[in-house]
Amino acid sequence: MNIDDLKNTWNEDHSFDETPEISIEQKNRIHLPLEKIRKNMRMEFWSTVAIFIFAFALIAVCAGSFKFKFYITILIGSMVFVTFFFYSQFFKLYKNMSETMMKTYDSLQDLLHQFNLNKQYYLSFYLAFVPFLVCELIIVLEFIPRPVPLSDTQIAITLISTMIITMPLLLLLGKLWFNVFYGKYIKQIETLFSELKK
Repeated sequence: MNIDDLKNTWNEDHSFDETPEISIEQKNRIHLPLEKIRKNMRMEFWSTVAIFIFAFALIAVCAGSFKFKFYITILIGSMVFVTFFFYSQFFKLYKNMSETMMKTYDSLQDLLHQFNLNKQYYLSFYLAFVPFLVCELIIVLEFIPRPVPLSDTQIAITLISTMIITMPLLLLLGKLWFNVFYGKYIKQIETLFSELKK
């Protein structure tokens, strides 16, 4: 076998390793659901920023003792920190949804994997707020004056029932929200990906 035969054999062996590229027409079909996801991510981010600004402004103007306002401010500040962590993960996905990511089938498959991973982050994000809600409830129970103070049993029942109701509700809300704003578009991309593989 001469040098030319060796080169040809080498090239043939490596030709199977190349990942097929996605055509411009296929990219255009994928672009619409991707753009919808990016738009919803932007909307959700700015809505969250607006909610936190409103919460801090409300604390600043509402009447209450220094201790009450201070505790609530620290609690909301902690929520901002947790939100920042989760949004940093979402931003990685947002940056990866670019045209450069859409060149090959493997890169599209990797993006779909990132979508599934971010779905888990998304649901974790909602569940991460359970302790904050419980803390807010404790602060409200302790600091809001009542004509008749609550007994220890009433406080315990209120806290336990809130956790029992809130945790499944937040998980359900997170799944519903994800499916409405992201899930249906991810399914479209998965369907297109399955078609492209055929």
